[in-house]
Amino acid sequence: MQVYYDISDFQTLKNAVVTSGTFDGVHLGHQTILSRLRETAQQSQGETVVLTFWPHPRMVVSKDSQNLRLLSTLDEKIEALRQSGVQHLVIIPFTREFSELTSEEFIQQILVDRIGTKKLVIGYDHHFGRNREGSFEYLQQNAHRYGFEIEEIPRQEIDHITVSSTKIREALLEGQTSVAHDLLGRNYTFTGVVVKGRQLGRTIGYPTANVHVSESYKLIPADGVYAVRVKVRSQVYKGVMSIGFRPTVNGVGRTQEIYIFDFQDDVYGEKLTVEVVDYIRPELKFDGLEALVKAIDEDCAAALAILKD
Repeated sequence: MQVYYDISDFQTLKNAVVTSGTFDGVHLGHQTILSRLRETAQQSQGETVVLTFWPHPRMVVSKDSQNLRLLSTLDEKIEALRQSGVQHLVIIPFTREFSELTSEEFIQQILVDRIGTKKLVIGYDHHFGRNREGSFEYLQQNAHRYGFEIEEIPRQEIDHITVSSTKIREALLEGQTSVAHDLLGRNYTFTGVVVKGRQLGRTIGYPTANVHVSESYKLIPADGVYAVRVKVRSQVYKGVMSIGFRPTVNGVGRTQEIYIFDFQDDVYGEKLTVEVVDYIRPELKFDGLEALVKAIDEDCAAALAILKD
């Protein structure tokens, strides 16, 4: 997959089959559109092009942008689209100036003049341009002027799984990992760097990796204990993760701490990718360290039972 961070680097194609969107999470609804994009390109011997935007438009134009939490960092989105078989990915820097482009300007300047679009594939209820004024109906009425075909994925082809990025975010924030998995088509993941904490885990026989996620907009699931898989140095290990404020030991600040089974290496400063497999229980305050250790013993047993396959 060719990735273009500046649309001026893109060379106009003779037969571009295009879709556009934010693609946060690259969930099953997105994958339906991408599948149709590939199928259409194969039928017409064209090349697939995905237009996406970074930062996420809501980060730029929304008043509550500081509270926005996304399913994907830019790198995660790129990798998911790569795995979806996209040939060309154009990442358009989303600015306030860009947000003022009319639908007419977006179509003519980007889809026609720069990309060379011959067919546009979009999801139902897709809008674009200033104030989301562009629509499928508008494109249908004006497609002859622009010289490309337009196809809208029918609502029922996506709605049968009733999927949206918003629903996935809500599920993760409620600890509903199985719902998030079913809508994403995979387990939710996040990546962070291991930082030093208070190292209390070592004193009770459960040394943990305290994972710091630098992207403040990246969604971290609800507080609680989870069964996880952890990718460390290209190897995948089983683990149990606690998200929260560690009330039993008077913790300060929210953390993501992971006990990795059968692993003793020093990984401070290294990146870990955490795959959230299943929710075990909410975060609780225990009556002292002895009760906490007993609960961790039970959490580990539960995690290993979940991860046994």
